[in-house]
Amino acid sequence: MRLPLWAYPWVLGGAFLLALLLHHFGRLTLARPIMFSVSIIGVTIAMRWKLKGQVWFWTIMASLAALHVPLILFIPWTTKWIPAFVLIPIGIADLYAMVWVLSVVGKFMRVPMATNGKHPRSKKMRQDQEA
Repeated sequence: MRLPLWAYPWVLGGAFLLALLLHHFGRLTLARPIMFSVSIIGVTIAMRWKLKGQVWFWTIMASLAALHVPLILFIPWTTKWIPAFVLIPIGIADLYAMVWVLSVVGKFMRVPMATNGKHPRSKKMRQDQEA
């Protein structure tokens, strides 16, 4: 799960445009939580990319993204420096919560969430190649 090199300028450009837009409307304090939320949602989508053809997956992801909007708008955010060791656990908890929701819904949809051993680094695949 790695961002391709061509995507870096797009991410930086999007972040810059978002900051300009929020500065124009006097809401620059929302830039960090928006970027943080978008990045965590992006990581969640990347982790479950094999579900990209499922309508329920995109419905759940849109619902989870919509749930982030009130958190961003109604929590009083600061522009002061916040250490990474405070932000990272919050992001990880958010990520785990979204993956858990996808797993629970996936069980109802009868979609296996675990890999089937076809990943190049999986123990099962290495054993099959050696035999």
